[in-house]
Amino acid sequence: MNIQWFPGHMAKTRRIMAENLKMVDVVIELLDARIPMSSRNPEIDKILNNKPRVIALNKSDLSDPACNDAWKGYFASQGISVIYTNAITGMGLNELKGKLKDITRSKFESAQARGRMQRPVKTMVVGIPNVGKSAFINKLAGKASVMTGDRPGVTRSEQWVRVNPEIMLMDTPGILWPKFEDEKTGLNLAFTGAIKDEIIDISELAAKLMEVLSDSYPDKIMERYKLEGIEGKNGFTLLEEAGRKRGCLISGGEVDLNRIASIVLDEFRGGKIGRITLELPPKEVLQG
Repeated sequence: MNIQWFPGHMAKTRRIMAENLKMVDVVIELLDARIPMSSRNPEIDKILNNKPRVIALNKSDLSDPACNDAWKGYFASQGISVIYTNAITGMGLNELKGKLKDITRSKFESAQARGRMQRPVKTMVVGIPNVGKSAFINKLAGKASVMTGDRPGVTRSEQWVRVNPEIMLMDTPGILWPKFEDEKTGLNLAFTGAIKDEIIDISELAAKLMEVLSDSYPDKIMERYKLEGIEGKNGFTLLEEAGRKRGCLISGGEVDLNRIASIVLDEFRGGKIGRITLELPPKEVLQG
């Protein structure tokens, strides 16, 4: 399947990120809970270096709860805290604010011991496009947030938002673009809507999704689309059967593949098929 993706200029991104990181105490790395690895920039560890961070598994209300726990354990094994969030409802954001203060407490206590005045925690959100970053930042900052203006050494396009008296957020940080080489990562990003449907054959994409779900969540698609059996059937066959069950037909009784494809993709992205995660941590982590 041909998925075109434009990774942007990583050198420029790294430079902007390095400049911004000097001014923050802790980073919030925003990932899609359904595809934690595919929605993660592979360069992130190098870019952040040893900067303290917390991972926000966004859209966690749409992902498999058991898989959420598996991913939380995976990142914990790397010394990274994880919070489950939902940028629409605000779920997990209060816990996240508390975690930001916990992570920076020792640093600030040490500064106070040296006679420095207490100041708010400075943070920023990094994440690939379409992972829900704008909604997340808006929900975290709140409608009543106050723009505090430019800070010395910060370009005009970068502003600080006061989340609350104890936390400040750098708005509009440098965008991190994903760079992938394997088809699976590209498909995962396309399934979740991180890549626009306009540049993809949606019937082929939906057929691929049906194949993936028939392997990992067969009961869910059988129930949702009233399929009588899925074993040995390819994605297009499953898509056609779902189309017939939903009455997505055109003249001659043929299935309107684009119509049923749009339905399947919309229902997956909206959680109507069920809570689904498309990738798991490495097996050795799960076995441990």
